[in-house]
Amino acid sequence: MPIDSVPDGWSVWSEEPTTLVFVYRPDVFDSEAFPAPCLPTLYVTRGRRQRRPGRPEPDPDDPWRVTLFLEPEIESETREYDDRDAALDGALELARAFTAGEIDYRTLYQQPRAAYLDRLDTLTGRET
Repeated sequence: MPIDSVPDGWSVWSEEPTTLVFVYRPDVFDSEAFPAPCLPTLYVTRGRRQRRPGRPEPDPDDPWRVTLFLEPEIESETREYDDRDAALDGALELARAFTAGEIDYRTLYQQPRAAYLDRLDTLTGRET
């Protein structure tokens, strides 16, 4: 699936040989309408997103990983793929599911933030 088929609301934030970053609605997560640190972010990385010091490049046999973060400390599951194309397809499918309100992000919070999550529900088309 081509990278230019990003679902509505999502943008390519950065693209490197071993990392792609997609963000959701950076126009509203601007610290006024929504807190900027809460910007939903999809990371597509070869190997772990934060590698050990002294190992800046992933090993050739490292899997590709896709992880959705709702905040820096709030992440959904990480999915692994054999190659970049499969990881990109997986990321775009996850982005579509998020936009359609199919991701139950409320379960990821140990301390619910009701007002914020209600606003996020509205933004993603979920009914509260």
